[in-house]
Amino acid sequence: MAISNNKKRAKFAKYLEQYGHRIQYSVFEITNSSRLLNNIMNDIENKFMKKFDQSDSVYIFNLSPSCKVTKYGYAKNEDSDIMIIS
Repeated sequence: MAISNNKKRAKFAKYLEQYGHRIQYSVFEITNSSRLLNNIMNDIENKFMKKFDQSDSVYIFNLSPSCKVTKYGYAKNEDSDIMIIS
């Protein structure tokens, strides 16, 4: 996620925190389901895109079961399908 305006970024981050948790300043890990992903994408398109400008970016990385994710520390205790939003 690269949103230059602090107020917009904070509002979008607060929205994403409803569905998952922050793993870095602008990277969120969200438990994945098709329904949840569709809801988030619809909200981005219908609510947030109106407020974003050409310099703002949101990436959704939907990791498949064949993707290898190695976790250390507390993260290794969380074992679920994930979607990374950056």
